[in-house]
Amino acid sequence: MLTIGQLAAYAGVTVRAVRHYHQIGLLPEPARDDSGYRRYGATAVVALIKIRTLANAGVPLARIGQLLEADESSFAEAVEGIDSQLRGEIDRLETSRKQIAQLTAGDSLMLPPEVTAYLDRLREMGVAEPVVQGERDGWILLEARWPDRIRELMPEKFAQLDDPRQVQLYRLISQLVESDPSDAGGESRLVELADLMAGLLEQAYAAGEADIGEAMGDALPFELMHGLAVETDPRARRLLELMRERGWAGWTRLERLAEPPG
Repeated sequence: MLTIGQLAAYAGVTVRAVRHYHQIGLLPEPARDDSGYRRYGATAVVALIKIRTLANAGVPLARIGQLLEADESSFAEAVEGIDSQLRGEIDRLETSRKQIAQLTAGDSLMLPPEVTAYLDRLREMGVAEPVVQGERDGWILLEARWPDRIRELMPEKFAQLDDPRQVQLYRLISQLVESDPSDAGGESRLVELADLMAGLLEQAYAAGEADIGEAMGDALPFELMHGLAVETDPRARRLLELMRERGWAGWTRLERLAEPPG
């Protein structure tokens, strides 16, 4: 007859595991003998080895009791079901591993290569990383809404970078986000930025370009992009006010206000 320590050592498990199996009803717990010890016989050793083998094979503890009591046919059927579940879990874990591996690629985890190439271009231009990250998050909002349409927008976005004013726009935004919010020159930067944005929108409007929100039939992503800017940097709220003073609803869409504020 074996003590609990001897039983655990023989079966290759810990005493704590044996006690846990007692607690959940997997392994019957013998009564104490006259000396106050629990003693285990060969049946307990065999049962514990079966439990250990099934647990090591990945069978959930909640299923092991059923398997121990099953006949040969039921055992085989149950094992097939568990194997199918494990294959599904392995597939899920493999997918997770691939996604984790993609994290080293940064932006490409959540965005198509055309967008990540655009973000890399901004970095090459010297755009401040917080600005690039804000741009990335904006594209994430658009990608979630229109995963099949984003690639169509990218050629025009790249073409815009050939316009010196667009480059100047990113330069001004970079200067703004890297400056102290309490900086007295912040208002003048915001005014300059609003003037430049309004000028670019005016040119696009005059050229007959379509408002993207209207073209997509959904303005929500652009509203969220404005909200994202305000949540990231409260100065964006003032920039929205300046854009409205110039007759524009914001900077993410080609949307004129019906009546510019007086």
